[in-house]
Amino acid sequence: MFRLHAINAFFGDALLLEYGTAPDPRFLLVDGGPPHTWSHHLHSVLRQVKQKGRDLDLVMLSHADNDHVIGLVDYLAELQAGTAGLPLPQALWHNSFNAAMDPGGTLSVRFQNMMTGVRAQAMGSAAIAVNGIAEANSLRLKALTLGVPINPGAPDGLITVDDAGAPWQSANLTLHVVGPTKANLKALQDEWEAWLTEHEGDVDPYVMANADRSIPNLSSIMVLATADGKRLLLTGDGRSDHLLDGLDMAGLLDAQGSLHVDVLKLAHHGSDRNVTKTFFRKVTANVYVASADGTNDNPDLATLIWIVEAAQAAGRQIRLVVTNQTQSTERLQSEYPAADYGYTLDVRDPAQNAITIDLA
Repeated sequence: MFRLHAINAFFGDALLLEYGTAPDPRFLLVDGGPPHTWSHHLHSVLRQVKQKGRDLDLVMLSHADNDHVIGLVDYLAELQAGTAGLPLPQALWHNSFNAAMDPGGTLSVRFQNMMTGVRAQAMGSAAIAVNGIAEANSLRLKALTLGVPINPGAPDGLITVDDAGAPWQSANLTLHVVGPTKANLKALQDEWEAWLTEHEGDVDPYVMANADRSIPNLSSIMVLATADGKRLLLTGDGRSDHLLDGLDMAGLLDAQGSLHVDVLKLAHHGSDRNVTKTFFRKVTANVYVASADGTNDNPDLATLIWIVEAAQAAGRQIRLVVTNQTQSTERLQSEYPAADYGYTLDVRDPAQNAITIDLA
């Protein structure tokens, strides 16, 4: 058995993997979505896990951003409060921002100092990024309080391709870490430090509002999950070139530098800033999943077009699965008819907490 439950996380991610066997199901949670995901959807989904007599073999936070971490903080807060009927996490994968991007602990302090006073009112997405880092730290502290092991067995306490070692296994499920690489993390650290050095003296808050909130995004933990001969690629909010670097380092690309999987979870909710048209020719799938609700135009129409055009050019029939119908998915159906481009589009039933993809 191998299933992906894409929970309605609004503009974020909350993904539950179900594997093992029907008599003995196992579960793994990836991300928890933004505010209200827990109360509206994730809470009910996890109660159903506990009703099956199971805990969570692993909880994975892909990266420190509010639209991925808040639901996990809410979940662990409920466990701290002693709420009954919830599964317990057996381990947490979580690359803290300090460990991954700021080992000296100076960059985040410098950035937070820029947010003081009236200038903070215009920080926009930059403030959201720093808040996400704070929430991720809260998650770490709650896990420690609950006695949940964090990144067990990981050298330097970090989940990276370089130090992944043997794949993580539980029942019939195997996880191959394919991102980030240490080189990716170092490049991002240098990029952010350079931005801080250039802008620390700015008096115009609108300059600071352009701070690259993608720094946490691009440090995403990414994994290739396999079970029963099927493959699922989970990409967080990572960038496609970083993903290809990681897949190559992990030895998972073929001689042409390509990979085919059964299911690909689109990075960054289908944003066209994280992928290229070429990427969808190199990494192909039978099913493409987008967790989004139209916020920030995600999934971007360009991303959806690149997918269906690449599939049509290769003569492949594909399935698009989305957690919510959006303006972009409606435009795709109107301007790129399914009958002409060889795809089907499945949308989560609004009455359901999640849409399920059965891989095996």
